[in-house]
Amino acid sequence: MSIVVTLPDGKTVEASAWRSTPYDVAKGISQGLADSTIIARVNNELWDLDRPLEGDCKLELLRWDNTDAQSVFWHSSAHMMGEAMERVYGGCLCYGPPIEEGFYYDMYYPEKGVSTSDYPVLENLVKKIAKEKQPFETIEKVHTPTTTVYRCGSLIDLCKGPHVRHTGKVKAVKITKSSSTYWEGKADAESLQRVYGVSFPEPKQLKEWEHIQEEAAKRDHRKIGREQELFFFHELSPGSCFFLPRGAHIYNTLVNFIKDQYRIRGFQEVVTPNMYNSKLWQTSGHWAHYADNMFSFDFEFDNRTRSWRELPLRLADFGVLHRNELSGALSGLTRVRRFQQDDAHLFCTPQLIQSEILGCLEFLDCVYSTFGFTYQLKLSTRPEKYLGELATWEQAEKALEDSLNKFGKPWQLNPGDGAFYGPKIDITIQDALRRSHQCATIQLDFQLPERFNLTYVSESGDKKRPVIIHRAVLGSVERMVAILSESYAGKWPLWLSPRQVCVVPIGPAFDDYAVQVNKQLFEAGFMSEVDTDPGDTLNKKVRNAQLAQFNYILVVGEREKDLGNS
Repeated sequence: MSIVVTLPDGKTVEASAWRSTPYDVAKGISQGLADSTIIARVNNELWDLDRPLEGDCKLELLRWDNTDAQSVFWHSSAHMMGEAMERVYGGCLCYGPPIEEGFYYDMYYPEKGVSTSDYPVLENLVKKIAKEKQPFETIEKVHTPTTTVYRCGSLIDLCKGPHVRHTGKVKAVKITKSSSTYWEGKADAESLQRVYGVSFPEPKQLKEWEHIQEEAAKRDHRKIGREQELFFFHELSPGSCFFLPRGAHIYNTLVNFIKDQYRIRGFQEVVTPNMYNSKLWQTSGHWAHYADNMFSFDFEFDNRTRSWRELPLRLADFGVLHRNELSGALSGLTRVRRFQQDDAHLFCTPQLIQSEILGCLEFLDCVYSTFGFTYQLKLSTRPEKYLGELATWEQAEKALEDSLNKFGKPWQLNPGDGAFYGPKIDITIQDALRRSHQCATIQLDFQLPERFNLTYVSESGDKKRPVIIHRAVLGSVERMVAILSESYAGKWPLWLSPRQVCVVPIGPAFDDYAVQVNKQLFEAGFMSEVDTDPGDTLNKKVRNAQLAQFNYILVVGEREKDLGNS
């Protein structure tokens, strides 16, 4: 039976139902496209390239620049490493997912741990598996409507898939580290061995990745924090950062920058109480999503009768939050127990959703452009378990899609990854090392207004439900300080720098004048310092200022003093 396949650009091609595959369609366009395609998306569902198409459909051919394609590629690589682990250790494989950058596999292997000396053996075996071009095949082993099984060489694994066509697509692989973990993360469960890896379609991509890892080690924000005296941690309060004066300057400048943007865009700042103790962060299910100051915003809205004339009502808050992270999960500023978040709730009518979402996108574009970040946008739609009516979800998803299209920048669909209370736009930034970080999020919420019975008086005098947009741009301010530290490699831009100017006299005779210049600069609002150390030469002082990453070094002497006094 002939079917119509619609491509993302609107073009259509004919295919045969239950015979033609996405790979066939790609090959019909060009062999190069077929070879570079990692996975297909059929009617918003990820689809094996060799799985036959079943009827008229929309087809996307995803390559390495797509994050869903990367996830599938790394998931397939995890199967290859799992096959190698079974052959080397004979342990019981447990769970092998893709992660943000790479993959891992957990294995029950009580005899002994995995040693770093094993890495070359595993790598070589995975490379051998790649050369064999083993196909990823779905097989019938379990008879349930929702379970699928894949075979890769000697490995048979319960897995929902999909996968790359065959193992030969993996052209470069590296085993990166190993550790111990617990079954399902429970400390009273069996101890497992976890092996991490990363892989790429081309060897040059692995070399680039290795270079980035070397550069990242030099830029570690904890190292920069010590060297530049920005912050420290103390064992008596683990997970709580102590910002020193220079670090506090960066922190406060970031917060004030966002607050200025709030005011420009008509936000009203509120102060909300820290309503929940840290234990709530350990709970699972719906309440964990609300364990911040969400309720407080709703109380602010509902403290009196609201009119349609007040909407949109944009409320912003920088409240302190606490998350009861496990000690082993703490990691500098990127994973802390105490942090601040640039949280905001926008209350609006359904008719204002598109314009408000567009405003949020323009807000984050302004902020990220200032930082020098590029970013990717994803529309995350209704998950399997959700609250509310299907029609409401479809209306919300359409509003977000229309806003993204009007914004005009590329975006990807992320089916089924929305919050249980509404769809969202996930924003992933790329730093100077092309590493990805998710900080911002824009979430549409029709459910909290229902739960809290929030209403406003419409133009006709009826009571109606507002819509809530949850929005953060920096996310955790602490984490953003870490990301910026590493992206700038400690070379802070002038507006954010804790060491903007260093005044250096050419000799002791001009120390008093240097102090005077420094005072004038400091009073003008610059982070200025003066170096009048009698034990250092002029060249040593200049070199010290360069190593300290001052943006400007002002060397002053007789000529400058005379000009300043004239």
